[in-house]
Amino acid sequence: MARQHARTLWYDRPKYVFMEFCVEDSTDVHVLIEDHRIVFSCKNADGVEFYNEIEFYAKVNCKDSQDKCSGRSITCFVRKWKEKVAWPRLTKEDIKPVWLCVDFDNWRDWEGDEEVELAQVDHYAELLEKVSTKRPPPAMDDLDALDYGCCVR
Repeated sequence: MARQHARTLWYDRPKYVFMEFCVEDSTDVHVLIEDHRIVFSCKNADGVEFYNEIEFYAKVNCKDSQDKCSGRSITCFVRKWKEKVAWPRLTKEDIKPVWLCVDFDNWRDWEGDEEVELAQVDHYAELLEKVSTKRPPPAMDDLDALDYGCCVR
């Protein structure tokens, strides 16, 4: 029986790249994380062999990366060598294999979040300053000059 690729979901964070190899009831799981690639293999309950080899977009820290198996999938937490650098894709080559998908349930556009957050904090501080600044109450002596003709019957 020929090997096939496991469906793989991935998403990017400032310090890590997360990958999930979607194989239920996996056995004989092997995950090898190197500085420039990951090699994954396993079998499912039916004895089908899965094998994925991915050349990473950028260098990773294999010593600070790990994997975790569950009944539904194998999740890998791969530490980026250069933190806070967004990966536009998982693979080194600018091609998208059919078995590789972005995990949109976990994807967040974290790039530039700090600037947006700081701008919101500054805006909020300005609003608070405007509200908390005590000013004298408005003079109401000009109310007599208003024409109430439309309201009087």
